[in-house]
Amino acid sequence: MLTSRAMAVVAVVLMAYAAGSASAQTVRTADGRVRGERSGDVVAYLGLPFAAPPIGQLRWREPQPVAPWRGVRSARSFAPACVQNGVSIPGEPAPETSEDCLYLNVWRRGGSGARRPVMVWIHGGGYTNGATALPLYWGDRLAAKGAVVVTINYRLGPLGWLAHPELTVESGRGSSGNYGLMDQIAALRWVQRNIEAFGGDPNNVTVFGQSAGAMAISLLMASPQARGLFDRAIAQSGGVFEPVQLAPHYLLANAERDGEAYGTARGADSLAELRAAPVEHLLEGAGRVSHPVIEPYVLPRTPYEAYLARSFVDVPLIVGANADEARSLADVETVTTGNFAAEIERAWGALPDPLVTAYPFSTDAEARAARLAFERDLRFGWDMWAWARLHAQTSAHPVFYYRFAQATPFPDEGPRAGWGAAHFAELWYAFDHLNQEAWAWSSADRRTAHEMSSYWVNFAASGDPNRGDLPHWPAFTNEAPTQFEFGVQTRLVTAPVDRQVQVFDAVYDAVRGSSFGVASDQ
Repeated sequence: MLTSRAMAVVAVVLMAYAAGSASAQTVRTADGRVRGERSGDVVAYLGLPFAAPPIGQLRWREPQPVAPWRGVRSARSFAPACVQNGVSIPGEPAPETSEDCLYLNVWRRGGSGARRPVMVWIHGGGYTNGATALPLYWGDRLAAKGAVVVTINYRLGPLGWLAHPELTVESGRGSSGNYGLMDQIAALRWVQRNIEAFGGDPNNVTVFGQSAGAMAISLLMASPQARGLFDRAIAQSGGVFEPVQLAPHYLLANAERDGEAYGTARGADSLAELRAAPVEHLLEGAGRVSHPVIEPYVLPRTPYEAYLARSFVDVPLIVGANADEARSLADVETVTTGNFAAEIERAWGALPDPLVTAYPFSTDAEARAARLAFERDLRFGWDMWAWARLHAQTSAHPVFYYRFAQATPFPDEGPRAGWGAAHFAELWYAFDHLNQEAWAWSSADRRTAHEMSSYWVNFAASGDPNRGDLPHWPAFTNEAPTQFEFGVQTRLVTAPVDRQVQVFDAVYDAVRGSSFGVASDQ
């Protein structure tokens, strides 16, 4: 039995240990000290502000500096997601939201030593929803593999992307829109100022994202404001390389007209009235104003044009898409041989006929399969294929091209039934988060999760995904176009140069009135 003196000594030791543990989890940022929370060997710092709350007169303005604080700020809970409707992944619970949402999260492995590679995650959600608090996006497993992981919020929907003539005048730069993209840039600048305090290397930053997050990465690579802020990029199922002629609402003048019409529909005849409107009122009828804008300051060129001009953020790159992207996005139950073209026009408006007729069928079942293939290629497959070829042709750095084909064992009932290797499916593997779901994971699933997450961290560390005992993944070239397939077998396959891809190339070149020479390289 311990004496009272011994018990007192133990108490002092325990108090000292607790204080030391708290000290180890306290970090001094440029704005003030923060204290995270340890779980095993990983410390998480949640809800760190990277810009002032974009509310009141800061609604639709470039992100402003954070107000410094005294004392130690608790960083043990997520901040709300940015205001939105719905959820970014079917089946996920709706997040808590707020207009005060410009916060990020950091995960790092405990201990000291050499500065670690930094991975900055940009979530998807069609520019209109998404949340870093989603457990699927937690950075604990990637941090355990040696990265410092940062996940960021950014403004969504009309609050993130509205262009308006009054905003253009107010900016002093002849531009408006792209506030969500400015938020991402502000978060990357925060990383440059602060990540070394968390054990990260500000000179070794990888941006990675999925869907709209990957599309944002293609925009960041085209933005002069993002130069010098990241050193590598991973884009999962998303890019913006189609001709702007097929999306003229992206051009500033058209986006401004849409913004004026949106304001009028909201009963607001001026910018002041829009800024005074309740945020819930702004979410109605916002589809036409919830997208990036080609404007002089943040995004003066499309990504395609930036590659054409060799004026892009030239870094090592991983790009790829999933085998069954459209299964989680398109309802094809009513598609028949008789309404195939009409169903596409209903979803996408009028498109060049050769794109639609490139997918042959003779039965209703084949028509449904063709509709899924068309949706996959239109939204993701062609963009990633074109991005790989453009980068291989113009960049001083390699591009690694993948195809995710692992049939994820989603439950047979519920909103994810039958998804297979659909849009979103690779996320459980890239974040090594199979442990989050009690699904019938196979040994192939576990191997794929280990390999994919390891390739991602290896790439973040060196610009090359290869290391250790992983199967070798060669860089993509236009002379020998190959694709690395994650599936039942991890293997190298010939990249698809099929008729549909060639049709997309020809149609898009004709729409632009010029060719970058990519298709003729094959």
